Amino acid sequence: MVPVAFALPRAGVAASVEAQVSDAQGKPVADAAVYAMANASAADARGKMVSIEQVDREFVPYVTVLQAGTTARFPNRDPIQHHVYSFSPAKSFEIKLYSGKAPSEILFDKPGVVTLGCNIHDWMIGYVLVVSTPYFAKTDANGTAHLHDVPGGGYVIHAWHPRQRTASPSRVFAIEPGTAAAVSFAIDVVPRKAPYKPPLDRLKY
Repeated sequence: MVPVAFALPRAGVAASVEAQVSDAQGKPVADAAVYAMANASAADARGKMVSIEQVDREFVPYVTVLQAGTTARFPNRDPIQHHVYSFSPAKSFEIKLYSGKAPSEILFDKPGVVTLGCNIHDWMIGYVLVVSTPYFAKTDANGTAHLHDVPGGGYVIHAWHPRQRTASPSRVFAIEPGTAAAVSFAIDVVPRKAPYKPPLDRLKY
């Protein structure tokens, strides 16, 4: 697509965007966030809810993308307790040791990257990217993400990955109403290694 002057989206006429994200070697990148920003402010997502689970001593999903104003639950599906926390400027919080349903829910009200951890299991790392737009998606195993119901107009489309080595790439796009657009990004990503997890005992931790 050809870069264009920024314009307001045209409400009521939706388009779609297919994004392809690859690494420096041209291989598909999973768990990359792709989101489209317009110069018009969007209402926040108050009332929306997502779940970030703890399964087999991992955060599932590994990467969550959500709009500012969204609340997250942190259900613990493991037979042991977890202590979920974040020290990130975009959202600092702590949910102390618990099993099953978390005793509290977390409102993500500020755009930015939130890194999740467990105070008991050091290898447990997850990420939340909070964006100020309702037009976002995450790439699948084929490195493909689909943004749906995007009003026609001018946007800056961004790609982000938690293990990227360089700054997030972006593209200025004119999205034609009622059409399907395509965009591609290359991100230099550090490979993810499977963490060592000690054998699971049946104690509460």
